[in-house]
Amino acid sequence: MKKGISLLLLTASLIISSCSKNSTYHTKKQLKLSKRNHYYSTKPFKKVKSNKSIPKKTVSTKTNKTNLHSATNSSKKCFYMVCSYYGKKFQGKITSNGEVYDMNKFTCANKTLPFGTILKVTDEESGLSVNVRVNDRGPFVDGRDLDLSKSAAEKIGLVKYGVKKLKVEIIAFGD
Repeated sequence: MKKGISLLLLTASLIISSCSKNSTYHTKKQLKLSKRNHYYSTKPFKKVKSNKSIPKKTVSTKTNKTNLHSATNSSKKCFYMVCSYYGKKFQGKITSNGEVYDMNKFTCANKTLPFGTILKVTDEESGLSVNVRVNDRGPFVDGRDLDLSKSAAEKIGLVKYGVKKLKVEIIAFGD
């Protein structure tokens, strides 16, 4: 008889607890952390098929700047961009395309060019140039167009200036 009553009480308590309004998150902080961890997931990104038909060079009437992504694949267009560099602070962190940032590689960040695009960056005063590959988004500082990795900046002498307007040539478009 006692086993039957205890079994009945156990079953009743399970039914009542399953009907409660409590979720798996007991506090707002736990819910917030769960959402943040979901947002910063380590799962790889799916590649999006790019549109291979790229329109010809256009000029924005608002800022009078050339739209870089609109240059044709066959032409090697030259642009002048305000360049800076980034290094130690981002070393080992994940870039926008999912790679681990290495300041010793010749890479760069740009807001609009497709990942994998190869650029030739030249300091016309010194005559030094470097080829870099776009693997990140940025820079997120007003007035800057391109962030070079530290080793790329060292190769062309940008480190002593910090920020400088340089000649940029699109060698090949990425994905």
